[in-house]
Amino acid sequence: MAARHTSLKRPGSPIGKKGPRKTNPKYKRRSRQPWSDKEVKQLRSLAKANTPTGVISLKMERPPASIASKAQREGISLKPTNRSPYNRRKTAKGGRR
Repeated sequence: MAARHTSLKRPGSPIGKKGPRKTNPKYKRRSRQPWSDKEVKQLRSLAKANTPTGVISLKMERPPASIASKAQREGISLKPTNRSPYNRRKTAKGGRR
């Protein structure tokens, strides 16, 4: 006969832990709260400065998905402007001219 496990606690549970796997991290505390005009202006300025979405999420204390969806709704591009698309960098050997 197989032995039954009586404990239901999972070994990877984040309850009571510290560090990146906290139960209520800062960026989740403000989720589902309405955006103020001031926050939208801050999002615009951070996006214009090529700030990564993860950093914006930590600065504004909102989830990264929330930042991305709000930017899309407001028409704000989060794509970095200083990067070449599709790795089209000039090679040292000449390549295309």
